Amino acid sequence: MSKVLIKQAEVVTMNEKNEIVKCDILIEHDRIKEIGVDLKVNDVEKVIDGRNKTVIPGFVQTHVHLCQTLFRGRADDLELMDWLKTRIWPLEAAHDEESLYYSALLGLGELIQSGTTSIVDMETVHFTDLAFQAIASSGIRALSGKVMMDKGDEVPIALQESTEHSIQESVDLLEKWHNFDHGRIKYAFSPRFVISCTETLLREVSTLSSSYEVNVHTHASENRGEIQIVEEETGMRNIEYLDYLQLANQRLILAHCVWLNDREKQIIKERGVHVSHCPGSNLKLASGVAEIPSLLHREISVSLGADGAPCNNNLDMFNEMRLAALIQKPANGPTSMDARTVLKMATIGGAKAIGLGDEIGSIEVGKKADLIILNLNDFHTYPSYDVDPISRIVYSATRADVETSIINGKIVMENRILKTIDKSIVLKEANGSIKRMIKRISELT
Repeated sequence: MSKVLIKQAEVVTMNEKNEIVKCDILIEHDRIKEIGVDLKVNDVEKVIDGRNKTVIPGFVQTHVHLCQTLFRGRADDLELMDWLKTRIWPLEAAHDEESLYYSALLGLGELIQSGTTSIVDMETVHFTDLAFQAIASSGIRALSGKVMMDKGDEVPIALQESTEHSIQESVDLLEKWHNFDHGRIKYAFSPRFVISCTETLLREVSTLSSSYEVNVHTHASENRGEIQIVEEETGMRNIEYLDYLQLANQRLILAHCVWLNDREKQIIKERGVHVSHCPGSNLKLASGVAEIPSLLHREISVSLGADGAPCNNNLDMFNEMRLAALIQKPANGPTSMDARTVLKMATIGGAKAIGLGDEIGSIEVGKKADLIILNLNDFHTYPSYDVDPISRIVYSATRADVETSIINGKIVMENRILKTIDKSIVLKEANGSIKRMIKRISELT
């Protein structure tokens, strides 16, 4: 579909002027061609009636685990290290190609239905090619990579890999998938966290990231027990150690960063590191509340992510926005995380974190057409008279209000119906896959 015209919508642009206008949007191929009032366009393939609808940039989630979507509801009420060792690692070890593929599609369907158009994804040790296949067919924009784990205690045999194999498979996947579909899919080296990686592996990741000019996506300072282990093994805290290995730079995306000292915050600021805030996951795993107002005060890049389905238990950016705003207010005051700040983190902030601030994250002429159309005409979002649309989006709206999702100029969901994922097949195969995986775990124990 080469030309799509959205007519007479309320458009929350998220541009530098924070403009909110009632206008038309012309999409031509994969980009926003024109924005204006009562546009006259010839040869339009599709016209979308935007009256009484709100258009915003698609959400950019900077930390998810598609490989874990099948584990939803199977790792509740645990803290991080127990959660990993007793539930998540055994389940990841039980994956086969088919289960990973449907785990990814299950997550992708949820993400698209709830308005996410771009993700930063971390897979498991094996079968990552199948996740990339699911990402490719779904139409979502993604930065993804195979998880890297060449050390660690209580790691299932199926997740144990040599340093050489971990690096080689990562490079092979990068060379196959990086810049797929004219850059819609990109690769990121994905060492799980310091505890799971040797110094040799992390140093090589630093070198390869520089050589290929690709991102590195990892976890850091999520849990106090994790930090204690890192300090015992390295003599340094997480961020100091990553900086020592020359990983701390503008290509690095760090998930969580709940427990940072002032020195670590300064390193993140000076090096241009990006922080992915995951409030739902941090609360459910009892990890803590990240000091996001302090990071924003230092002008550190902060974006949002839902993390994985077994530690949230959903992938809904509306939920993350609301939590990100509310959990800071008791300690830091009612204005510490206002709605506009949070929506920026969910859109243009995420875009900048993945190096695409000039391409996505706001609705502007020349940018990629990654946007969602909300229908806010319901009990939970009314009255609408003289109410800030951003307040309605962050504090009142839900994922069910996403009516249409457009990614790279293509309509991937319309009137709540997915165009690229067969819901009935994915739901059926998801149940079959997890049943098979549970049986495999019981046979191994």
